[in-house]
Amino acid sequence: MRNVHVVIAARNMEAADEAKQRILKDNNAARVDIEKLDLSSIRSVKAFADNFKALNLPLNILINNAGIMFCPFQLSGDGIEMQFATNHLGHFYLTNLLLDKMKETAKASGIQGRIVNLSSVAHLCPYKEGIRFHKINNKRSYQDKLAYGQSKLANILHANELSRRLQEEEANINVNSVHPGLIMTNLMRHSALLMRILRAFTCFLWKNVPQGAATTCYVALHPRLKGVTGKYFHDCNEYKPSKLARDEALARNLWDFSNNLVNATLKT
Repeated sequence: MRNVHVVIAARNMEAADEAKQRILKDNNAARVDIEKLDLSSIRSVKAFADNFKALNLPLNILINNAGIMFCPFQLSGDGIEMQFATNHLGHFYLTNLLLDKMKETAKASGIQGRIVNLSSVAHLCPYKEGIRFHKINNKRSYQDKLAYGQSKLANILHANELSRRLQEEEANINVNSVHPGLIMTNLMRHSALLMRILRAFTCFLWKNVPQGAATTCYVALHPRLKGVTGKYFHDCNEYKPSKLARDEALARNLWDFSNNLVNATLKT
């Protein structure tokens, strides 16, 4: 509706094509492309970024939206705990690979670029230390809900540290994180029964998909947010995240840890 050319990056290409067709049915003038991307795989992220850059398209907005939630302990193909790999590390690497393209676009167009990380209110409930740098792959102490909280905390820390770095460079890009709200989507597939029971008692808190997308669209598009960066939003309003999410030293440590983890994975 805002005449934005959307590239949907998806692991499941069949589902992505269904989404594309639904969009075109509602708006046959929409410009929508789909590309393969598995965020749990560092090499898939690299391949997607290479393919995207080969299209020679501008990049004004990057929405880091993928997620896996409350899954049993498993390692990604790169040997990294799956929720951390998918929800944080894949987005971290993807953003780094596309950052130069965003800077070029912002400079050429004069329009501020925007990066949006989808976090969650679950960032309030990670492991006690926040990010378990030395126990990311520890199966014995793994707890699915705390691991999810850890990954969502990482989304905010990533946004905040990237925002700080871009401000130092005076790059014309803002970076923010959002909590979209409680929405019954396929994200809940590992905890469907629990979520249905929870929803029965908290129905007034739940959103449909358009409502859930509203804060993301607001942060990505609204003129009011020009120059607003390093913030956390919920229901289209700025909120203060947890103390851990505001920890600058933790954000810097996560950045270095993530870089080292990506580099070590690429060498294997």
